[in-house]
Amino acid sequence: MKKYLKHDEWNIIEEGFHVKYNRISESIFSLGNGRMGQRANFEEFYSGDSLQGNYVAGIYYPDKTRVGWWKNGYPEYFAKVLNAANWIGIHIELDGEMLDLAKCEVDDFYRILNMKEGFLERRFEARLVSGKIVKVVAQRFCSIVDDEVGAIRYSITPVNFSGPISVTSLIDADIMNEDANYDEKFWLGIDTATKHDEAYVIAETKKTAFQVCTGMKFEMQLAGETIEYKCTHHNRDKYAACVADFNCEEGKTIEIHKIAANVSSMNYPKEELMSQCEKLVQTAFAKGFEGLKAEQAAAWAKKWEESDIIINGDIAAQQGIRFNIFQLNQTYTGEDERLNIGPKGFTGEKYGGSTYWDTEAYCLPFYLSTADQRVARNLLIYRYKHLDRAIENAEKLGFKDGAALYPMVTMNGEECHNEWEITFEEIHRNGAIAYAIHDYIRYTGDQAYLEEYGLEVLIGIARFWNQRVHFSSRRGQYVMHGVTGPNEYENNVNNNWYTNYIAAWCLQYTMDCIEQVKATAPNRWKEIEEKVKFYEYTEMGAWKKVATNMYLPYDEEAGVFEQADGFFDKEWEKTVDDLSKADRPINQNWSWDRILRSVYIKQADVLQGLYFFEEEFDEATLRKNFEFYEPRTVHESSLSPCVHAIQAAKLGNIEKAYEMYLRTARLDLDDYNNDTEDGCHITSMAGTWMAFVKGFGGLRVKEGQLILNTSLPAQWNGYSFKIRFRGSLLKVNVDQSGTSISNQSADIVHVLLNGKKIELHPSSEELLA
Repeated sequence: MKKYLKHDEWNIIEEGFHVKYNRISESIFSLGNGRMGQRANFEEFYSGDSLQGNYVAGIYYPDKTRVGWWKNGYPEYFAKVLNAANWIGIHIELDGEMLDLAKCEVDDFYRILNMKEGFLERRFEARLVSGKIVKVVAQRFCSIVDDEVGAIRYSITPVNFSGPISVTSLIDADIMNEDANYDEKFWLGIDTATKHDEAYVIAETKKTAFQVCTGMKFEMQLAGETIEYKCTHHNRDKYAACVADFNCEEGKTIEIHKIAANVSSMNYPKEELMSQCEKLVQTAFAKGFEGLKAEQAAAWAKKWEESDIIINGDIAAQQGIRFNIFQLNQTYTGEDERLNIGPKGFTGEKYGGSTYWDTEAYCLPFYLSTADQRVARNLLIYRYKHLDRAIENAEKLGFKDGAALYPMVTMNGEECHNEWEITFEEIHRNGAIAYAIHDYIRYTGDQAYLEEYGLEVLIGIARFWNQRVHFSSRRGQYVMHGVTGPNEYENNVNNNWYTNYIAAWCLQYTMDCIEQVKATAPNRWKEIEEKVKFYEYTEMGAWKKVATNMYLPYDEEAGVFEQADGFFDKEWEKTVDDLSKADRPINQNWSWDRILRSVYIKQADVLQGLYFFEEEFDEATLRKNFEFYEPRTVHESSLSPCVHAIQAAKLGNIEKAYEMYLRTARLDLDDYNNDTEDGCHITSMAGTWMAFVKGFGGLRVKEGQLILNTSLPAQWNGYSFKIRFRGSLLKVNVDQSGTSISNQSADIVHVLLNGKKIELHPSSEELLA
C-alpha cells in the first residue's frame, strides 16, 4: 500500500510532488462528466513519466488482436476507448526556457481534488535551471452541466524576474494509446482552424471513422483586465495552437482562462462538427470560468444531496466512500443509452474502456438507489440493443436457434476479448445479465421492462445455457465442462458451482417470466413468441429438465459447495495466512502455472453465488461457506472485497465487514493491488457503495418489501445515507442510540426496519432504539 495522500472528508490531497507515484496521482485525480474525461496530466509541458489520457465516451478503435496461436471463434480485435485530443495543454516558455517540472526544483507542490464542487486544483513553485522562479495555481473541471465542455484557469506569477513569456494554448490530436498492440496511431487528421484566440482540430478514428472536433478559446488577464498580446498560429496535421508573446513583470500574476469542448459524430453530423464546436466553445466562454465553475458547484451540490454517505468518526472511511461516489457520478449519468461503464471509466486505458459483466453485477444497484429509474433502465436497454450481436457471438462458437452469449468485453455488442479462458470460458457473464433483469424488476416493480425488452434477452440466454450443458450418464445429471468462474485463478474447469447454479436459476427464472407475461400481456407474448420463434412445449420441457437436475458440486467432508470439480484435490488446507509478504500480490510474483495449481482464489466465486441468492440458503450454509472460502481468497480482483463485506455483515461479523469495506473503499487511494497507475477501478467503486448500503445498511428487497437491517462498526460513531425506492426518497441515520429513517417524499412508504414493520408517512421520521 502507498499512503501518501492526506486524509480529508471532502478532498483528495497530495502534498509534495511524489514523482515516482505520478501515474497513480494522474489516475486518482482524474476528472469526467459522463461524456468525456481527463487524467490528471499537467497543463504545462512535462517530459517525465506520465500516462497521457483524454477520453471521449463511445469513441473506440478495433485494435487487431495480438495472439500467438489463433483459435476458431477468436475475436479479430480488442476494442479500445481512445486517447483523444489533448485539450488541456498550456505550454509556458520564460525567455525561451520551457517550464517542465521534470527539469525544475519543485517546492510547495499541492494537488487537491475538490469532490464537493467537482474541480481539480494544483499549486507549486518551480525554480528553472536558469534560476527563474515561478508560482503556478491551476484549476480545471469537466462540466457536468455542459457535458462537452472543459474549463481551465491557469495563473502564473514570476517571483524573481521580469521578461518575455510565451504561452502556447494548444489542441493536439497527434497522440497514441500506450496500450496499442502494434504501436500505431489511431487517429487521422481531417481539418484544423485557428483564429486570434481560438483553435480547432477535427480528427477521425481509423476503421471506425468516428470524428471528433476539439476546440478551445482562451484569454489572459492581469489584475482582472484582459492583456493585449502578439499572437501567432501554428497549424499542422492534427494540431492547432495559438501562441501569445508578451512581457511579464516580477510579482504580477497572469491568469490564463482556457475553455474547451469535444463534440463527436456520435451526436452531430460530421459536416457540422466544426461549427457546433465553435458555437459550444463561444457560448461557454461567454459564461466565463467563474460562471461555469459556479454552475459546476451547484450541479455537484444537487448530486451530493441525493447520493452522499456520511460517516462520523472515521475520516479514512469517509474519504474513501465519497471518492468512490464522486468517480461513479462523473463516469456515468444515464443520459445516453448507447453508453455504458468501463472498468476504468475515464481514468486510464486498461481494459480498453469497454463494457464488462461488472456493470450488471456491481454497478446497477448503485444507480437503482441513487438516480432516477431511467438511468438503471438504460443500462439494461444497452444489453437489449446488443441482443442480435449476442446471438451472433454464440453462433461463432457453434450455438444455434437463437442462443445468445453476451460478450465478456464489448463496445458494440460484439465480443472483443482476446484471452481464450475469458472469451470462450467465462460464460457466467450471461448469468449476471439475467440476474440484473431480475434485480431491476424486483427493486423498481417495473414489469413493463420485462414485457418490452427483458424477456427476449432472457430467452436468448436460456437457450444458450440449455445448449451449453450436457447430460452425464455417469452422474445422472446435467453438467457443464470447460468453464472459468469469477475466480480467474482457476481456468478451464468442469462444473464451476457458481456457473452451474446461475445457469439453472436462469432457466427457471425465464420460464417463470414467460408464464407471467403470458398472463399479464398475452398479445405482447404472442409478438415475442413469433419474433424469437419460440417452441414452448419442446424448449420449456428441455429447460425444466436441466433446471431441476443440474449437478452442483458439494464436498461432504468440508461441508461446503465445491468451487469446481477437483478443487479439493488441491492443497486446500492452506490459507492466505500461509503466504509471505514477498508472495503478495501473487499475480505479480508467481508464475501463472503456479497460481492455477494453487488453492488461492482471486475473488468471490462460490460466495458470489451465495451473495446473489442468499435467500435460497440458510444462515448455517452461508456461514460455513464464508468461513471456508474467505481465508483462501487473496482479493486480487478489485471486485472481491465488496461481496465479502456484504456477507460478513449479514453473518454478524462486523469487524471483517469493516476490514473488507475499508479495503474496497480505499483500494485506489492506497493502491492496495499496485495497479492504480493504470487507472482507477470504477466498477468496483459501485461495489464499495454496495458494501456500505447492502452490508452495514442491510438493504434488501423481497416481494416488493424494502428491508433494512442496520449494523454499526465499532470504529464509527454513526452514519447516514439516502436511497431512492419506487419514486420515494428515504434517509437512514444510524448511531449509538439506534436507527432512524425519514421519508423525504410525498407518498407513504412501507419498510421492514431491523425486523419491525414501519409505515412512513410523507415528511415523517421513525426511530428504533
